[in-house]
Amino acid sequence: MNQTPRQKAEAREVVALSPLAAFSRDHGPRERPEQPCPVRTAFQVDCHRIVHSKAFRRLKGKTQVFLWPEGDHYRTRLTHCLEVSQIGRTLARTLDLNEDLAEAIALGHDLGHTPFGHAGEEAMQRLVKGGFRHEKQSLRVVSRLENDGRGLNLTPEVRDGILRHSKGAGPLLTQAADALPSTLEGQVVRLADVVAYVNHDLDDALRARVIAPSDLPTGVVDILGSSHSERITRLVLSIAGETNLEETKRIRMSAEVAEALEVLRVFLYKNVYYDQRVHAEFHKASALLERLFAHFHRDPDQFYDIYWPSALRDGTFEDDVRDFVAGMTDAFALNLYEKIFTPRRWYVV
Repeated sequence: MNQTPRQKAEAREVVALSPLAAFSRDHGPRERPEQPCPVRTAFQVDCHRIVHSKAFRRLKGKTQVFLWPEGDHYRTRLTHCLEVSQIGRTLARTLDLNEDLAEAIALGHDLGHTPFGHAGEEAMQRLVKGGFRHEKQSLRVVSRLENDGRGLNLTPEVRDGILRHSKGAGPLLTQAADALPSTLEGQVVRLADVVAYVNHDLDDALRARVIAPSDLPTGVVDILGSSHSERITRLVLSIAGETNLEETKRIRMSAEVAEALEVLRVFLYKNVYYDQRVHAEFHKASALLERLFAHFHRDPDQFYDIYWPSALRDGTFEDDVRDFVAGMTDAFALNLYEKIFTPRRWYVV
């Protein structure tokens, strides 16, 4: 019997990948049963569904660090996800893991991010009852919000990688094993995310002249390198060199390199994310979201009738407001704010 292209690809995975890789033929059950694609593996299907989703397209209008920059070369959430995807695929290929799974997780990991970057997430953490975590919102996007409540029907391996991708607070390599993604590919994306955002946020901050090359911690430059390319190469090589899948089911990097990366991350928080020139705009964005949030909560009927008639209403009213605000792009939030709160000039036709 002739094999389908998907079956041939699945057979190649078994031959080429590590025994500890996630094989697409062995993926867990989707939330709704469906016939497998004859051409693409399950993880390729997931990757394509994410790329074709509305939430993925909206990432191009969501701030990474600098709100509405005038230059064309600053990162957005979309370009961040693409950079994480490329680093994740490189690491997965080097470690004989499943590149398609790593790519799907990387492309979907930030779908639940708010508008206005760090400012938006911090505001939502204050405003939402029980707090707000973008990784949980990303899972809700792919599981429920896309396709008018049907979600993307992704494999559990991808959903797990999205939910557990965030590094959280504390040193990079000390997270408990039960808090890590269940697949090695998910662990790859978790580190690729940090590698990507620390380096591209640094690159953007240098471009914006918020910091100068001479401001960087000397020891970090000595360990990681002085250029964007050198730093990513050093970090990728450290992960590839320190990870021994025959000894442990954990993606690692050297302690020296991990410490340097953490020093650089702390440096960015102190000198970029909370720099007064950057943070002044964060306060404005935070106040904007707070006012929108309060306005929606005043009148649920108006919220559903005017602002989001197609809300799922599968939970509480507060859940729908959270979903609506978190899904906004920067431009949508600004335009809606102006429409609601800014007086319009009177004119006679």
